[in-house]
Amino acid sequence: MLKTAVAAFAGKAARRAARLRGGGSGGSALPGLVAEKIDPGFLAHALGDVPGGIVVVSGTNGKTTTTKMLVALLRAHGQTVFTNPTGSNFTRGVISALLAEPLQRGRLRADIAVLELDEAHALHFARAVAPTHALLLNVARDQLDRFAEIDHTAGLLTQLAGMTTQGVVLNRDDPFVNRIATTVGSGMDIAWFGLDASIADRLGELQEHDSRGGDAWQPPALTARDALLRPVDEQQLSVVFGEQGEGGTVGPVELRQRGLAAMINATAATATARALLGDGFRAEAAEQALRTVAPPFGRGEVVDADGTPLELVLVKNPAGFTVALGTYGSSPVATMVAINDDYADGRDVSWLYDVSFESLRDKGVAVTSGVRGWDMALRLQYDDVPVAATEVDLAKALERFLANHRDEPKRIFCTYTAMLALRRMLGERYDLPEMGVDADETQGAQR
Repeated sequence: MLKTAVAAFAGKAARRAARLRGGGSGGSALPGLVAEKIDPGFLAHALGDVPGGIVVVSGTNGKTTTTKMLVALLRAHGQTVFTNPTGSNFTRGVISALLAEPLQRGRLRADIAVLELDEAHALHFARAVAPTHALLLNVARDQLDRFAEIDHTAGLLTQLAGMTTQGVVLNRDDPFVNRIATTVGSGMDIAWFGLDASIADRLGELQEHDSRGGDAWQPPALTARDALLRPVDEQQLSVVFGEQGEGGTVGPVELRQRGLAAMINATAATATARALLGDGFRAEAAEQALRTVAPPFGRGEVVDADGTPLELVLVKNPAGFTVALGTYGSSPVATMVAINDDYADGRDVSWLYDVSFESLRDKGVAVTSGVRGWDMALRLQYDDVPVAATEVDLAKALERFLANHRDEPKRIFCTYTAMLALRRMLGERYDLPEMGVDADETQGAQR
C-alpha cells in the first residue's frame, strides 16, 4: 500500500512536470512509466477496489469511440466511471490516466472502470488485472508489422476472452470474433451485437475475407438480450433487442457522429451497457447519452476552421478507410490525406493498395502529406485521382490547405500519429480543448 501511494505521488509529480514543460495533458505514457518503475503492481493495486468491475474494450476498429459511448451510457445511469479518454491504449497509458484521478492511498474510487486497450497490450493488462468483462469489436488487417495476419489478432482477442472472469460481448457478424464464443468457459455470460437483417447487404464492406469458408459455425439464434443495429439514415438509428424488438428498443436517436461505423459502435456500447446494468438499464437514459455524446478527437471530429467545418478523420487500415470513404464520400469537400509510418501507425503502408479511392476522383485531393505523402500521391494516381500538391511537412501542408480552401468545407484523412500532430496544430490555432477533454456544446458539434 505504501509503495503504491509513493508510486502515485511520483507519477503525479512527473505528470505535473510534463504539463509545465510541454503543456497539454502531461504526456500519456511517461508518468505511467515512473509509477510502474516504483511499484510494478501499481495497476492491480490502484484498481483493486473498483466494485462494479473492469471492462476492457478491444478490437481493431472503433475502440476509442465505443469506449466513450459506453462511458456516457453508464454515467447517464448514475455510475461513476473511470476511463482512459486520451486514446492511449497501452497499459502505461492507463496508468497515466489513473494518475489524473484523485487516488486515495493509491487506490481508485469509482463504481466501474471502462478501458480501451490495444489488442496486444490488453493481454499485458489482463495479466496484471483480470477484466470482469470484455467487449470485442472486430478483427481487421492493421499494423501488419506488429500483428502480422488477422488470425494472430483473432488469437489475441481469444486469449483476452479467456482471461475475462464474468462476461463477454461479441460481434455476431465478425467471423473472427463470433467464434470466440466457442472458446470461453460454460459459466461465461455472452451477449451479442450486430446488424439487423435490413442492412445485411452492408456486411461486405465491414468484413475481412475469411479463408475458413468450410467452417459453417454460426452464432446461436437471436435472443431478447441481443442488440441489433437498425439505421434510419446515415446518422439516426435504433438499437433493437431481439429479432423483433421483444427485448425492447433504444431510439430512434440521432448521433453527433455520422456513418455506419459510428452506429455500429453505438450498438456495441448499448449492448454492453445493458449487459452490465441488467434490470437497471433504462432506454430513455441510453437515448439521452447517445444523443449528446461528442465524437472523440480526430475520429470524425469537426473543427470550426475560420467559419467553415473541417473534419478530422482517423484512418489506419483498409476496412476503416473504406468505411470512412463510404461515410464521407457522399459529401465531397476539399480533401487532404496525411500518411505517417511511425510505430503507432504501422511501418508497412502497403495496405493503401487495398482501398479504392475512386470516390475522390471527381473533386480530387488538394494535398497529400506526412512521411508517406509521396506514396499516397502515387497510390491516388493509380485510381486516377488528381492530386494538386504534395508537402511531406505536416505543418506546411496544413497551412497551405487552410489558406487555399479558406471558404470551403474541408476534410483531412490521417493516420494515427499524423492525426495527433494535426490535432495539436489545430488546437493551438483554433483554441480547441485538449485531446481527451470534452468540448462544449458548440465546439466539435456534428452535422
